[in-house]
Amino acid sequence: MKADLHVHSTASDGTWDPGQLVAAAQAAGLGALALTDHDRIDNVEETGRLAKIAGIKFIPAVELDATKEGHDYHLLGYGVDVHNPALQELCDHNVRLLADKDDDSIRKLIARGWPLNFNEFLDYEYDPHRGGWKALAYLQDKGLCADVQDFFSRIFTAENALGFPEFPSFKEVIDIIHRAGGLALCAHIASDFHGPGLHACLPLVMAEHPDGLECFHSGHSAADTQVLLNYCREHHLCISGGSDCHGSFVKSRHLGVPEVDTADLYLPGWL
Repeated sequence: MKADLHVHSTASDGTWDPGQLVAAAQAAGLGALALTDHDRIDNVEETGRLAKIAGIKFIPAVELDATKEGHDYHLLGYGVDVHNPALQELCDHNVRLLADKDDDSIRKLIARGWPLNFNEFLDYEYDPHRGGWKALAYLQDKGLCADVQDFFSRIFTAENALGFPEFPSFKEVIDIIHRAGGLALCAHIASDFHGPGLHACLPLVMAEHPDGLECFHSGHSAADTQVLLNYCREHHLCISGGSDCHGSFVKSRHLGVPEVDTADLYLPGWL
């Protein structure tokens, strides 16, 4: 079956609600789907219910932030129990960290002379169907930011004293995914999100002993995908893959691209 095991919804920074996501999955010809919102599990059950009706195999999942050596990494938890208290607590913790970072970002931009009002920002609300997060949407509506690429290349930078918060460690996050009955795989380590590149990131990541790696990803080259596949097969590790689609929020990513077949994936108990 054609699969996409890395997709986001309105629960985090995607533009599709569960109904829109499942409809898009049907249109893309997907036979298997996982919803992997950033540190949020709100839409998992409803998406799973609708996927079952549509005849699509669904894997309950989440994408969790973790910190190693001052850098933010993403861990995909597949087959998690969304009612697990430890998982719910970790999601709530990371969401609070990100909300505090939004507040801190606006404060720092104001201190640097940006024409913003912090009380206005606190009262600001936006439609989650537009994708993204509060600070980004606010800056866009103030005419100060074009899109997500502009945000990360020009605004959310070390020059502006902005960066990701300190999330729980790899070990903590992997342990909680396991306690929730899931498999922990590191996401998109060959993408430009991690900067140093695959050969620098791979030993750092594998020192933490995840269950496997996301080999197929919209930000991976064909060569890097093959390196990851060979590594996972040689070491008998889990293999996942997906588009990292956020609906229309990240315009370069499309559901079902790259094309991934379930025969090339390995998630014991699920695929």
